[in-house]
Amino acid sequence: MTSKNRPCPICKKPRSQEHAPFCSSRCRDRDLSKWFGDGYAVPGRPALPEEIAAEVVGGKEE
Repeated sequence: MTSKNRPCPICKKPRSQEHAPFCSSRCRDRDLSKWFGDGYAVPGRPALPEEIAAEVVGGKEE
């Protein structure tokens, strides 16, 4: 299996083994911040609260 030396996905600098796949803890934290701040999203409409509740209970009726 060949392994290409890919750059950091945030700043494009060389990756650090310690912080892989990022180059530093700063870039790792920036990525985490994007997840928390809705910087990444799955395409589609937002789920309705009723749909989320149905998934949580597994579709079981009381």
